[in-house]
Amino acid sequence: MGRHRSDPMGLARLALAVLAAGAVVTLLVIGGRALLDLLDAPAPDREPAAAPATRTATGQAATAQVPTVRIECVAEICPLVTVRVPGGDVLQHREMSRGEEVRYFEPELDVVLSDAGTVRVTENGTPRAQGRAGAREAFTVRAG
Repeated sequence: MGRHRSDPMGLARLALAVLAAGAVVTLLVIGGRALLDLLDAPAPDREPAAAPATRTATGQAATAQVPTVRIECVAEICPLVTVRVPGGDVLQHREMSRGEEVRYFEPELDVVLSDAGTVRVTENGTPRAQGRAGAREAFTVRAG
């Protein structure tokens, strides 16, 4: 009577569909975990602001940690500002907006400003001379 023969092409299609569905689920899990890790991680391009000076038990002021470099955007948009540890990590490589500031406390930093006239830079607590509008500036700052 009616024996049912299995269709080899039908089985192959079913196996391929199962594999594809498994791959989609795997990618969704990996992407979701990466997104959660990114949302939980602290911002890599900024250090927390230095704590204000506090008084010790003897009444003397304890000095707050002074950043090696502090960069503040004073224009509407400050074109590409790059800060990196020489021979190491890139800490920042992006535009900044008015009023935004970043502080870094590493012992030595390379800084590149696409438009030195748009930012205010402080090196070890000392203001750096304002750059010319539109001029590119590159320099190294060492903690002092």
